[in-house]
Amino acid sequence: METQKLNALQLELLKVYSFQPSEEDLLAIRKMLAQYFSDKLLKKVQQSIEHQNISEQDLERWLNE
Repeated sequence: METQKLNALQLELLKVYSFQPSEEDLLAIRKMLAQYFSDKLLKKVQQSIEHQNISEQDLERWLNE
């Protein structure tokens, strides 16, 4: 049986859970994580758009295909 090691993010989340946060705190943490990863994704998409010289017209055309 193969054992999997926890990554740094998983370890940090376990530390948070060890303090038995309230449902309100868990919701806030979930929202912060979602916002962080959303911002990170949008930044990567923007970099790709700029690097590939993709125009607004290209994006609109792709959305309507």
